Amino acid sequence: MNRIFVEKKAGFASEARHLLHDLKESLGLECLADLRILQRYGIDGVSEAEFENAVRSILSEPQVDEVSPDLSLAADESAFAVEFLPGQFDQRADSAAQCIQILTGQDKPFVSSAKIIVLKGALSAGEIARVKQFVINAVDSHEVPVDAVSSRQAPSSPADVAILTGFTSLDPASVRADFGLAMSAEDVAFCQAYFRDEEKRDPSLTEIKMLDTYWSDHCRHTTFLTRIEEATFDEGTEVIQRAWNTYLETRKNLGREDKPITLMDIALIGMRELKASGELDNLEVSEEVNAASIVVPVEINNQQSTIGNPQSEEWLVMFKNETHNHPTEIEPFGGAATCLGGCIRDPLSGRSYVYQAMRVTGAGNPLTAFADTLPGKLPQKKICQVAAHGYSSYGNQIGLATGQVAEVYHPGYVAKRLEIGAVVAAAPRSQVFRGTPAPGDVILLIGGRTGRDGVGGATGSSKEHTDTALENSAEVQKGDAPTERKIQRLFRNPELTKKIKICNDFGAGGVSVAIGEIAPSLEINLDAVPKKYDGLDGTELAISESQERMAVCVDPSEIAYFIAEADKENLECVHVANVTDSGRLIMTWRGKTIVNLSRAFLDTNGVQQTAKVHVKSFTDHRSPITDHSLPQHLASLTVCSQKGLGERFDGSVGAGTVLWPFGGKHQITPPDAMVAKLPLLEGSTDVATFMSWGFNPYLSEKSPFHGAVYAVTESVCKAVAAGARLSDVRLTLQEYFPKLGNDPKRWGLPFAALLGAFHAQHSLRLAAIGGKDSMSGSFNDLDVPPTLVSFALAPGKASLALSPEFKQAGSTVSLVEIPLDADQLPNFEKLKSLAEQLHQLNVEGKFLALHHIGHAGLAAAISKMSFGNHLGAEITTTQDLFAERYFAFVIEHSDPLPSFLNAQPLGHTTAEPSLILNGKSHALTDLLTAWTGTLEPVYPTKPETQNLGDLVDLVVKPYSSTDHRSPITRHSSKPTVLIPAFPGTNSEYDSAKAFREAGAEAEILVFRNLSSAHIEDSLKQLAERIRQSQILMFPGGFSAGDEPDGSAKFIATIIRNPRVADAIMDLIKNRDGLVLGICNGFQALIKTGLVPYGQIVDRRSEILDSSLPNPPSPSPAPSAQPPL
Repeated sequence: MNRIFVEKKAGFASEARHLLHDLKESLGLECLADLRILQRYGIDGVSEAEFENAVRSILSEPQVDEVSPDLSLAADESAFAVEFLPGQFDQRADSAAQCIQILTGQDKPFVSSAKIIVLKGALSAGEIARVKQFVINAVDSHEVPVDAVSSRQAPSSPADVAILTGFTSLDPASVRADFGLAMSAEDVAFCQAYFRDEEKRDPSLTEIKMLDTYWSDHCRHTTFLTRIEEATFDEGTEVIQRAWNTYLETRKNLGREDKPITLMDIALIGMRELKASGELDNLEVSEEVNAASIVVPVEINNQQSTIGNPQSEEWLVMFKNETHNHPTEIEPFGGAATCLGGCIRDPLSGRSYVYQAMRVTGAGNPLTAFADTLPGKLPQKKICQVAAHGYSSYGNQIGLATGQVAEVYHPGYVAKRLEIGAVVAAAPRSQVFRGTPAPGDVILLIGGRTGRDGVGGATGSSKEHTDTALENSAEVQKGDAPTERKIQRLFRNPELTKKIKICNDFGAGGVSVAIGEIAPSLEINLDAVPKKYDGLDGTELAISESQERMAVCVDPSEIAYFIAEADKENLECVHVANVTDSGRLIMTWRGKTIVNLSRAFLDTNGVQQTAKVHVKSFTDHRSPITDHSLPQHLASLTVCSQKGLGERFDGSVGAGTVLWPFGGKHQITPPDAMVAKLPLLEGSTDVATFMSWGFNPYLSEKSPFHGAVYAVTESVCKAVAAGARLSDVRLTLQEYFPKLGNDPKRWGLPFAALLGAFHAQHSLRLAAIGGKDSMSGSFNDLDVPPTLVSFALAPGKASLALSPEFKQAGSTVSLVEIPLDADQLPNFEKLKSLAEQLHQLNVEGKFLALHHIGHAGLAAAISKMSFGNHLGAEITTTQDLFAERYFAFVIEHSDPLPSFLNAQPLGHTTAEPSLILNGKSHALTDLLTAWTGTLEPVYPTKPETQNLGDLVDLVVKPYSSTDHRSPITRHSSKPTVLIPAFPGTNSEYDSAKAFREAGAEAEILVFRNLSSAHIEDSLKQLAERIRQSQILMFPGGFSAGDEPDGSAKFIATIIRNPRVADAIMDLIKNRDGLVLGICNGFQALIKTGLVPYGQIVDRRSEILDSSLPNPPSPSPAPSAQPPL
């Protein structure tokens, strides 16, 4: 086993500086003088020469890293090492192994990685222990010896799956506790009766664990499907009782009186009502329940047609929201990353391409001191920061534009974090086939391999959070975004998607749910399931979840085709199950049947639970009028800027974003909604999707009913403000509530909220066609606030998108508002009319800017509109400047508005960067300082204050080149552009589309590295294609996840391959070709020397001395063999 330590040089050790700052700020360690971070690698399976080459060209970069075979510590230094737990996905180690495999051309070596933290200063043992507690999250990592590296260990053969002898006679409560089951004691007794009376045998451990997963609240919505036997109301809740009566009347009209009353029925009744009345005519109806899906007509202008003769075709627009509250609470990076991954996989399994995402989260105050963290909890600041890193890392790697990011703060989210991802996807309807599985069909598993990470994800998310969760929860995956990206590419193949009868993702429940839901009768061969490593037993193979696997049902004649097509995309595809007609779900492992269950029993979803509901009277939900100043108001935690958070996310990838997450020339005003064009591979369109959200936890905790009404209407009003039409809006809801138990008053919280959401839908004639519930928001005696977040999605025109920042000086600023009635609700008919009027006036071009006001109030709304372009405003009004206004809009316009709008003139915009409110002037710079400063300690936007010039001597030298005029080429009418797509590349589609629109022939070549044979073939193909092309374009992304510890190392390793290097140099030197790179691709050009030297520099040669006035000519990479 070879070992090496790698440490960033002083001027580049930003991670160490950040951690030092965090430790001093959070722990108050005055004796901590300095801190160093080193990466330790252990590599097995390579020669000494290969190891030395890997150290210089992959594991380190000589310009920024120091390497050493040993760790040297000064007398006042102490160190500890942190490594991922066995079974957790280590992207750094995995990427290093992939790069080394390309370097050697042999089998993938074993690589382990660990992070070494070196502390300098006279720290006590207790202080060092506090540092370890701060750094190490026991859910996914553990401390290991500093000097010893983890070696490749031969896994022991797992024991046979145990039969639970005597199970049918055990005490149900004891069974639940002994096996850590999420199901109720009543469900356990139900299982006992089934095995005793029908199967007449004891179950296997796998069967019980599978049932626990399959019936979990996360998978089967157990709480939402609980029968409500009785509903009672306090006095003063008449408005809620009227909504309840409307619900009962609607049920009657729909002929559902014989169906049980459940929270789920209340959630779906609005959709059922509009579907029955014909008002929901664009809903795609399918047996597959992957995501909300609507049919949208799309006009496409192809290059071959004229602008006046567009092609019209139907597209499916899908959208989905998902929470990963429990996983993110205990392991923020993996939990948030797989929140997005899990959200993507739902519409992806519907064969649509996900192109835009939104993130809405809830947390306690992130400015809370570390010392005030509750036992059994992670600090709020750490959860917020690491979760943002996890979500953005996954999105940035997979190439998904994030259009909006928002975080709400409420002390109740200390109980458990709120982590929501919402995505929008689309595909031509002609490319999506919806079929029915038939006996003889086969189930193929496509994508990533199975590991222990992810075992228990569904059941863990269904449990109440306790103070032992950090010690006992190992079910949080890290996620492998590049692999899910490969599935996205595969599913853009229309020939392939038309052959899929039904598809399901490997989310919560793994094989047992993903395959178990596809058909009533199945035989699953767990031995065929690809594994990340040996040693997994049958139970683990059956229930481990994953973001990056799909199960597809196809005709058996298509097996070879799917395997071949998956292989082209660098994916594994295996036949794992057969559809039968037995009426049973059967799983075999090592030749033995370990699951054999009746489908009729499985589909009962356990015992039908019952509950009683009592709705308490609510308090006046309106916030009290504040008398603080405008700067104080803007600096408050519920109003302040979140740009530092949003900047961590990529809003540009895909080249479809219409409204930038921060508008104006100063890029700081957030829009009301995210807007993106549909993801066309060819041609152009004006069709776009608008998505917005609505929710206020402080309002909801006072009245869940009003909170939900306002959430729905706020999401709708935001979409309208951004340019959508009200009647085109479709909704999806996210419910998150405390553990309800058997308390009728706690059951009254979601009951009232769902009635509020129904009331808003019924009144606006809009429907929630999707949703997700999470009912485990409790920690000991703490509860999350009643949470119902509404997401509004509408197709529309990109040309009608409106951003809220003021556009010019001298325009008029006006207010339009719908007043509230005695029940603190709007007149919905007037609101609908106003929304339609606003849309029509927008179509006519009457608005320069439009902004929904919301909870922050009028003064904050006008301030944010001023910030984007640093345009001031002079406002005079008798309106309360700080009061919440959920049914009001601010308009910037140059022409007078029609009288039917009943707009109230407020004032006008000015070129002077100041805001004058009722005669009091505020400099915009002062307001910006207040607005942007609050979250600076959590999500910094300003560069480090440390003077790096004292650490690094930067020498700037001009680069000169000889003039060279390219000869006119006549042999080709269109240049051929080769665009390699490496694992982690995510902008190849954007690049190819841009070149095609410019008149070139663009070819995307997928680099495959599943085996040494794949690598050899890919290197050969890449070199050949380069020699056949005039332009080589390296697109952007995060090749191999920008690991190990540096960007573009994977691409650079491929470029340095002698065969590829010769082809590139031939293109440049002999054929007058062009080599381009963007983002990750440009980084590869720099790291190989192609920029700025025009040659490939071999890192094994002498490192260039940047202090010399004229650097020597770099040595090109030697050609070990002639190109093929």
